[in-house]
This record gives sequence, structure tokens and C-alpha cells, in this order.
Amino acid sequence: MATPTLQVALDLLEIDRAVEIAEEAVRGGADWIEAGTPLIKSEGMQAVRTLRKAFPGHEIVADMKVADTGAVEVEMAAKSGAGIVCILGDADDTVIAEAVRSARKYGVRIMADLINVQDPVSRSRELEALGVDYINAHVGIDQQMIGGSSLDLLRRLAGEVSIPIAVAGGLDAETASEAVAAGASIVIVGGNIVKAADVTGAARRVREAIDRPEIGPREEESPEAAIRRLLEAVSAPNVTDAMHRKGAMIDIVSICGRVKAVGRAVTVRTIAGDWAKPVEAINVAVPGDVLVISNDGGTHIAPWGELATHSARNRGIVGIVIDGAVRDVDDIREMGFPVFARGTAPNAGEPKGLGEINTEILCCGQEVRPGDWIVADESGVVVIPRERAYEIARRAMEVKKTEERIREEIRRGKTLSEVTELLKWEKRH
Repeated sequence: MATPTLQVALDLLEIDRAVEIAEEAVRGGADWIEAGTPLIKSEGMQAVRTLRKAFPGHEIVADMKVADTGAVEVEMAAKSGAGIVCILGDADDTVIAEAVRSARKYGVRIMADLINVQDPVSRSRELEALGVDYINAHVGIDQQMIGGSSLDLLRRLAGEVSIPIAVAGGLDAETASEAVAAGASIVIVGGNIVKAADVTGAARRVREAIDRPEIGPREEESPEAAIRRLLEAVSAPNVTDAMHRKGAMIDIVSICGRVKAVGRAVTVRTIAGDWAKPVEAINVAVPGDVLVISNDGGTHIAPWGELATHSARNRGIVGIVIDGAVRDVDDIREMGFPVFARGTAPNAGEPKGLGEINTEILCCGQEVRPGDWIVADESGVVVIPRERAYEIARRAMEVKKTEERIREEIRRGKTLSEVTELLKWEKRH
């Protein structure tokens, strides 16, 4: 079996950062360097020219995602220094044919990207007949966020075409190894290399994995378990960023400081200080849940205290969120239990039993439904709609990865505005 090719996808916006990251990836064993679509849209063909100059001994891939004017765009990339140009597999056959003719004229190769192709097996055969050089089994990032798998697509294509198959979409060292074992000749890795603080180390791990491919036993993970695992690994700010800065409650703080709660919401509506329904909700909840209590907005009287916290902890509840006040704060802090509230008050009300459990409520400015996911830490409390929980958890993890690389560049001496090229990307009026 030929040594698989490792292609690093530079899906960045800034060419200087792209070159720096590419240098580190090459030291880790990357073979081909891809000017990703975002980089080309941001910097134009100058991105390809710069990479060609910086890496004369490496293949430069221009991920143009050509959909029209195939000959013109392939010519542009070829003259700028690309050796491989990516086109969309679902482009019209005339576009594909023109791209191939232009590639032959300028001595470059064509990679057809199967992103969003409805019948990838049949289309791959057609693309091979049209003269493309590589097929890319690619599941786009937005599709990955809702569970799409490039490995599943690759396995469908194995043995269906005779030209080399590339694979792209959310790959890490483990899945890259599986991809080679499943028949991929070219492994394309983006975020799990370029967003790492240690790019060289990340690239080296992928390089080692694809050079000795194997498929180990993989435990099936339920969607519920995957959501919890991902959300426990990210912060409340990561989650709001993934939701386009939405979902955060207002005027609420962590009573116990640096604690965290992740779980599904059991909602409670009560009148100020009536602690009957909040306490009854402990019996309704299951381990891993978060109680979210609307206390009628009252901060002068508390529906929750130490004894309720003990009871909730024994039940396996992982956090309490109150649109209102909490009391017995010193005892709760000793427990270190995640309680989030708008304030503290020593007064307790009476257990009158008014209100409802597991109904839609408004809590600190956010609508919360039973089963919505809650992520709460010292920065605040965020509500994730239950139907988007897996997607948002995946997107929040991508936000965290991006920040890891930016943090590393700041550690090396750059300012945040320099890393992000802030002036360049300020909105023009």
C-alpha cells in the first residue's frame, strides 16, 4: 500500500497566520498544503501565490469549490502556483469538462468535492469518466454539526472508482487512521490540526496514525451521552458564541464561585418564596438534570436553601438555577454545589403549592422548556434548545478549539487585535 498523503486545510482568514501554521504542520509531517476556501475568499489568489513561494517543495491545493467558469478559475489557480484545484462535484458537466481541459493545458490536477452530492456513488463514476483526478469524500462542517460523517461517505465509495479518493470533514488522528484503513489515499485534516495550540504535535499524531492505519474497537455513544460529554468540555461563553451570542440568562451569578452544571432542564414555576413546587421537582428529576426555577422574579424571599440542596444532590441533580433568591448560602458553599441565582435573602416563604412543574417558563430573560439543555458556570447560565443540542455542542467545541490556537499566538507575544486583524474585519458603513 502506498504511503497516504496528509493534506492540511488552512481554513483561516489571515495569510500570515496561515503560513505560520502551515510551517508548523509541515514539521509534523503534512505533505500537501491547502489554501482553504475561506482563505481564498479573504485573500484571493495572493493566498495561493504566498503559499507557493513559502513552500516550494510541497503541493499546493487551491480549494476553489468551482461551480461555474471552470476553465477561468482553474487557470487562475494554476498560474498562481496551485498543483491541484478543487471543484464542486455537483457542478454541471460542462463546468467539470472545462475545468479538466484547463487543468490539462496548465499541467495541474482536479479534485472533485462531493459535498452535498445527492448520489455520491453514481456521481463519482461520472466524475471519473469526465477526467477528474481525485474524488473527495467530504462532509461539510455544518453537516458534521448535525451528525454527518465523512467516514460513512468514504465507505460507500470504496471500490466504486479507480482514481484516488480523498476524505475530509472533522477528522482527527483516530478517524484519519480509520479512513486510510477504509481506502482513502489522501487524508485532509483542518481544525484538529490548525486550531491546536501545538500544531506540530497535532499533525504528527495524524501522520503517525495514517502511516500505521488500524480500526480499533469503538464504543457506540448515544446522542445524549455525546451531548453531555461535549458540553462538559466547553464553557458557557463557548456555547453562546456557538449560538451567535444568544441563549444567555441575565442578572444571574454562581453562588459557589467556580462550579459548573450541565444537564437537561426540569422547569418549575412558582410564586415568590413558595418552595413547594421547587422541592417537589426534586422527585420528578432524574440524575443529571438541572432544576430551573422561576421564582416570580422575587429576590426578597427565597424558594431554595440548604436542605433542598442536600436533597437535590442526593437525587443526582447536578445544578440549580433560580430566577430569584437563595438562602443558607454559607452551607451551600461548603457543599460546593452548583447553585445559580439572582441574589441571596434569608427569608423563606411558605409551601403553598402554587405553580407548575415541567412547563415552559421564562427565567432571567430566557425561555426554558422541559428537556432544554443548561450549561452554567462562573460566567453565567446558557439555555440550549433541546432540538439543537447536539449541533450546538459540536459548534461550541469548534469555538473552544479556535480559542486554543489564538491563546497560543497571544502567549507567543501577539496582541488579540493582531491575531484577529481586527481593523481589517471591522464592519464597513
